Amino acid sequence: MPPINWGEILFYIFVAVTAVQVFFYAFFFSRVAFFRPKTKTQSQQHPVSVVICARDEDENLARNLPGVLVQQYSSSSEVVVINDNSVDDSKYILQELKRTFRSLNVVELTQEAKLISGKKYPLSIGIREAKHEVLLLTDADCVPSSEHWIEKMQNGYDNGVEIVLGYGAYHKTTGILNKLIRFETFHTALQYLSYALAGMPYMGVGRNLSYKKDLFLRNKGFSSINHIPSGDDDLFINKVASKSNTAVVIDPDAVTRSIPKTTWAGWLKQKARHYTTAKFYKPRHKFFLGLYFSTQFLYYPLLAAALLFYDWRFVLPVFGIRLLWQAFILRKAMVKMGEKDLWPWFVFLDMWMFFYYIIFAPALWRRPRRSWN
Repeated sequence: MPPINWGEILFYIFVAVTAVQVFFYAFFFSRVAFFRPKTKTQSQQHPVSVVICARDEDENLARNLPGVLVQQYSSSSEVVVINDNSVDDSKYILQELKRTFRSLNVVELTQEAKLISGKKYPLSIGIREAKHEVLLLTDADCVPSSEHWIEKMQNGYDNGVEIVLGYGAYHKTTGILNKLIRFETFHTALQYLSYALAGMPYMGVGRNLSYKKDLFLRNKGFSSINHIPSGDDDLFINKVASKSNTAVVIDPDAVTRSIPKTTWAGWLKQKARHYTTAKFYKPRHKFFLGLYFSTQFLYYPLLAAALLFYDWRFVLPVFGIRLLWQAFILRKAMVKMGEKDLWPWFVFLDMWMFFYYIIFAPALWRRPRRSWN
């Protein structure tokens, strides 16, 4: 019996992992890179209710809410802010803004909801208070990238569409942490937007998300996920989204931006909380996400092992195929999503994801924390 050639086995495993990665870039991520909005025979401007939950967000409200209130939108619109038991100066800031902006509707909550964790209760109250059928959700720490945010997001609606997914990004600042945060956010958006374009919507982000009030009420709101602190955005969309009722908007004017964390500890805490909901996704979504994450995690260790134990003349061309295809798709997608400054760093940032998965893998099994802010 001939001896086992471990180097050859490693090489073929590396080829298989590379093939899976190329498949995801070709079948899924290319849909964002080459995205073009559908040409509509007629355009309609729907009345829109922007809904924002805030708890102890006085500084963010003072900084960001005017950007929501000065939107250029010819149809009816309102901004509903749910002040959720704040103990800072949020109440007075909202009162002052209300004197200037008649479209602002403030809902003051002074009691906590029992047995409903996270921000699902205040968000549900805000949705029920909303006057219009089209809801546009964002957070108090977010500001629209342009005065046409409402217009661009509502333009995603068409016959049969009940959900519109947008991109919630972060402001560009200096430092490597900022690049890591923005790349991870872009990478997540690249996935959920491309999956939706492929007819497999699985999540949205509450920083920039729209759906119809009737959809929320028809599915009894967050009743099926009230026991989970997070998930008011991704788990709700995972439950109600389908190929036919979901659209995406990819437009620089339709992006919202937040101030990113400035410390590693703050960012790690934030991301660990977000990942506690992934285990509740539908099996099909967990399979594809798990396949992509596992092959991305294994890719560089297998590359190093194949270079060490097999012929580099066979390994490097396989590496080159993924690298060139990845560079092409990421550049086009980053330009479309306003993150083109990250492109020169994409190889380093892609390698960083190996360590990112090691850091955050325990969050998939960790019990979620009960507070939302």
